[in-house]
Amino acid sequence: MSYAIFKHGGKQYKVVEGDIVLLDKMNKEPKALVELVEVLAVSKEGKLSCGKPFVNGAKIEAEVINEGRGKKVITFKKRRRKDSKTKRGFRRDFTRVRITKIVA
Repeated sequence: MSYAIFKHGGKQYKVVEGDIVLLDKMNKEPKALVELVEVLAVSKEGKLSCGKPFVNGAKIEAEVINEGRGKKVITFKKRRRKDSKTKRGFRRDFTRVRITKIVA
């Protein structure tokens, strides 16, 4: 089984062909093809090749499924005896992609 580790949006993801991954929003239409070229490591047939920092000639091809927003995360701060509190919400914008091919 071959897998790849790539970097996108300051995070690292380990994927195999057919995986569905939530990436940071990329403003692409559904069914659009995306190439992810910041591949840190690729394992094919038991051989692992690591990049310095990226693997030469390696890329990951993916197909955009849809875009959306994540669940709301609420942060709440209360300062006791000060009659002070802060409530803030955050929703992550994401693009859902399906990994179609790992090229190494």
